[in-house]
This record gives sequence, C-alpha cells and structure tokens, in this order.
Amino acid sequence: MPESPSAEELPTGGTAGPSTGSPRPRRKFVLILAGCAAFAYVLDQLTKFWVVSTMTEGQITPVLPPLLSWHFIRNPGAAFSIGQDFTWVFSIVMVLVAGAILFYARRIRSVWWSIALGFLLGGALGNLTDRLFREPSFGMGHVVDFIAFPNFAIFNIADSAIVGAVILWCILTLMGIGMDGRRVPSRGTGPEEEPGAERGDGDGRR
Repeated sequence: MPESPSAEELPTGGTAGPSTGSPRPRRKFVLILAGCAAFAYVLDQLTKFWVVSTMTEGQITPVLPPLLSWHFIRNPGAAFSIGQDFTWVFSIVMVLVAGAILFYARRIRSVWWSIALGFLLGGALGNLTDRLFREPSFGMGHVVDFIAFPNFAIFNIADSAIVGAVILWCILTLMGIGMDGRRVPSRGTGPEEEPGAERGDGDGRR
C-alpha cells in the first residue's frame, strides 16, 4: 500500500504544486513593486529639481487659485513638516523602512500589496535622497517641499506617495488581505482551507 505523503511534501500557502499549476511567479510582484517605487522616486526627484531650478526659496506661484499653488520651502522635518528637530532620526527611519520593504519584497503575492509597498519605498527613498545629499550636511539635508493647499501643510510627491501607500495598506489590512494575496481568517474561524480539503479519497481517509 503506498504511503501517504508527509506534511512536508504537501503544498503550502494555498498554492498548487508545480505539476498542477505553478505558483504565481515572484518576479511579477517584484517588478510591480519596483516599477511603482521607480515611478514615485523619479517623479519626486524631477519635480524637486524643477522647483530648485526655477524658483527661489519662499517663492509662491499660483497654479489653481485659490486652491493650489507652488510654495518652495526646505523642510528639516518629516512629511508635512512634522518633527523638524529630529532630522537624523527620520533619516535612520527611512533607511530602516526601505530595508524592511526590500527584505519582504520576495514574499509578496498580491498586486495591491506590491503597489502599496512600491509607492512607500519610492516615497521613502525620495525624501531620503534629500536628507543625504542636500544642504546643510549629509544626513541632515532639508527636504524640498512645494505643493501647497490653503490651511494645509506644504508637501511633495514623495509625501503623497507615502500617504497613499499607508492608506492602501490600511484598506488591505481592514479587508483582511495578507501579503500572500489570501484573506486572513476572521477571529473565531479556522484557517482558510484549500479546495477539496473536506473530500476523502474514496475509502474514508482524508
């Protein structure tokens, strides 16, 4: 009588084995993450370069008055000018965030999580670049902010990418969607079972 497969031989994570339908390729999700990160980073750096090249610090240029204007400032704090006395701390935090995203990137099996973490990575790297290479010194650089709405903090593209990523992160978490693309079981229910888990093999065995 053939031996039943051990637990180690069974496919895990809700994905089929290679012979019956291979898992969704990792590369797809890594490429989505990398593409979103690159888009956010490049757009952030290009807009900052344009602002620094064409405007003087403190200058205000109406765009859609009175709703939107460009207001060039240099921000030593975090997103939306928070914590202006902790520049080095924010530099270290952004390095840790970027490292954590890169560490978990290969585990992602969800397009939406790839998008969220991609924009978070791109935004973090965008502001980190300013911290490291802009005046007054390495690691203490002031971030270029320029997007201004009435009665609201001035921010940049990187800030927008970070906030958008966090919002999407919260939505996915509230919906119970894990980074592997599967829904996390609600409290009080058992783990999500694979299709066919309730069917026996014809002779009473599971």
